[in-house]
Amino acid sequence: MTPQEEQAYLLEISQTIAAGPYRDDWQSLFAMEIPGWFSKAKFGIFIHWGLYSVPAHNNEWYSRNMYIRSHEEWKHQVDTYGKHTEFGYKDFIPLFTAEKFDPDEWMELFRDAGAKYVFPVAEHHDGFQMYKSELSHWNAYEMGPHRDILGELRDAAERAGITFCTSSHRAEHWWFMGHGKEFPSDVHEPLQRGDFYWPAMPEPDAQDLRSEPYPTPEYLTDWLLRTCEIIDRYHPALLYFDWWIQHEAFKPYLKKVAAYYYNRGVQWGQRVAICYKHDAMAFGTGIVEVERAALNIREPFAWQTDTAIAKNSWCYTDSLDYKSPGMIIRTFVETIVRGGNMLLNVGPKADGTIPEKDAQILREIGSWMRRNASAIYGTKPWRKFAEGPTELPRGQFTDNQPIAYTGEDIRFLCGGDSIYAFVMQWPSNGRVTVKSLATSCDQNQPEFHGILSDVQILGFDGVPSYMRDERGLHVCAELQSDLPVVIRAVVQ
Repeated sequence: MTPQEEQAYLLEISQTIAAGPYRDDWQSLFAMEIPGWFSKAKFGIFIHWGLYSVPAHNNEWYSRNMYIRSHEEWKHQVDTYGKHTEFGYKDFIPLFTAEKFDPDEWMELFRDAGAKYVFPVAEHHDGFQMYKSELSHWNAYEMGPHRDILGELRDAAERAGITFCTSSHRAEHWWFMGHGKEFPSDVHEPLQRGDFYWPAMPEPDAQDLRSEPYPTPEYLTDWLLRTCEIIDRYHPALLYFDWWIQHEAFKPYLKKVAAYYYNRGVQWGQRVAICYKHDAMAFGTGIVEVERAALNIREPFAWQTDTAIAKNSWCYTDSLDYKSPGMIIRTFVETIVRGGNMLLNVGPKADGTIPEKDAQILREIGSWMRRNASAIYGTKPWRKFAEGPTELPRGQFTDNQPIAYTGEDIRFLCGGDSIYAFVMQWPSNGRVTVKSLATSCDQNQPEFHGILSDVQILGFDGVPSYMRDERGLHVCAELQSDLPVVIRAVVQ
């Protein structure tokens, strides 16, 4: 964009906010409503794919860590590609060719896995845009694969019947390349707006929400324009921001983006919402995001956990430590019974293919999802979300911890005439007691006082035996499963 075009766009943004109904203040934004499809969908796919997929080493923070002498990535970079003055992060762009990228193939895999929406990262901390942009030449349409990756994924998602969303991790770019200025490298002054590495400021204290150097109006305006460009060009159903957006400097710009986006949604005739972390937005003005964890209790508000197939990276690397399908599915169950959604990340290779291990895990998840679809999509939390001795660890970044479930650990959802009991670990003797479905003459004790007309096990070819007494609903079935098993109790 020319300076005149940018000023015209900023004017359009201001006029859209002024026209309402949403203003750029928390009181007005509090009136937003979460899209109705979100709580029904339950499961989405996150995609971290970009230049960091070329070195495919350690994790998606390679662009930062390769410029820090104390990090292993520094040595790997020098040993593999040469000195930083001769081969910097920007030199991965010609190697990012995506020659095997087939967006329809991706969407078919995600749909078969049971995903109802998809969240490709539009721009990561490294500053390389995965979409066609008028604001920077450093994008996948003009360089690297020479394709509008985000646009192709949007179109493929629409063809597959998957809701398209996207995320921006641009905020952290303020400091993400800053360590490259600490020694001779290709990150050097003068840097100015429009440069790939700009502004490359010193890294702040992540816990200080007013840390210096304070992001400048020039950088924040650039962030505002980039975000609004994504909104206008790709019409995402949801927008996601990563963690550093909670810095104080972003507050007025974040409110503007939210008001602009929500007003655009009104113009499009659809509800839209922003997913945010760490109270970056006022509560009730978007969707609460929790990283790599399920909340400990059932919450009355919309929330989402974002996690990954691998324990140690969000992008593809040569050293991924994969979770098992069972581990992922149990995190999913723990999330949805508490009223949340799960966003599961996959990391494609630089050539545009989904790694076979990722695909295998997604296929196994999809098989379980299809068997238990009636207990998942469109269901709601029951009056009680869990029974049994096993509790989740508290806090974010905890879903990598192994949890030893027992046959007494049961989680609940409901839908129509059914109460769904997810047995987290089916016992070897095939006998389960659902205590919350006990009979009792004491009206103050049991969670359920109604009549059950039938009991089934989803995806089980046989007919389970069952009886109900004051101790619970007793179900017996000769089956073996390493994954959660769902009992359907039909209400008369």
